[in-house]
Amino acid sequence: MPRVTTTGPLAGIAASLLAAGCAGAHVREPQLAPLAIAGAEPLAKDHFHRDRTSALSEEALRAILDAPVQVDEGQRVGVVPVGDAYRPERTLPLPAVPGELTRALDAAGLFDASTEVSADWPADGDIPGLRELAARYRSGYLLLYRQRFADDSSANAWCLLYPTIIGAIVAPSRSLETAGVLEATLFDVRTGTLHFTVYERVRGRADATPSGEDRKLKEVKTRLLEQAASKLAEQVVAKVRRLHTRQAMARIAPGS
Repeated sequence: MPRVTTTGPLAGIAASLLAAGCAGAHVREPQLAPLAIAGAEPLAKDHFHRDRTSALSEEALRAILDAPVQVDEGQRVGVVPVGDAYRPERTLPLPAVPGELTRALDAAGLFDASTEVSADWPADGDIPGLRELAARYRSGYLLLYRQRFADDSSANAWCLLYPTIIGAIVAPSRSLETAGVLEATLFDVRTGTLHFTVYERVRGRADATPSGEDRKLKEVKTRLLEQAASKLAEQVVAKVRRLHTRQAMARIAPGS
């Protein structure tokens, strides 16, 4: 049977008829079958067997996660600077941030009392040391504060004056940059659990002479800490207030 090929005007007529036929046909919309979750149970078991190297038993882990989160506003809270691995920081307490955190908590009235904690008292290291300090201050909670910075220094256009003696001494030929993070964590001394952690991130830069890098960098960090202290305190107060609000709503819900 010979093959018929449609070209020219006939092709246009055929295309028009085909389009009309398609336009008249009912277009079926795609249908998605509903997910079969009506009778499914929520995931409650850990199936990742390789993860089970924690010091917590499975029963202890579930007991902690199932317990309600509560902050006792009748307790005292201590604000203590910490270092690496959350060990009590025993250096000179120069940063003013812990003092700002203490003032903010006192003003908000979220705890019975707020106090800065001195880490010079005899105590063990790590978490046991923190709990011992809290016991000395009769504080049920500790607000753990720490700060960390990453610094960078590079030459700028002023370094072209290096060949001159005056330029090498007084020209601000070093560009300094620093990025830091202020951190505050509410630690429940009785249970060893953490209610929250908040961060306030900062960044600054300045130019300095080669001999004045350390002094200038210290000035920049001090300014950044002063500017960020109140912002970190606002975050802490907001978090505690939210916890108190949720507790109040939970107490009202059963009787409503």
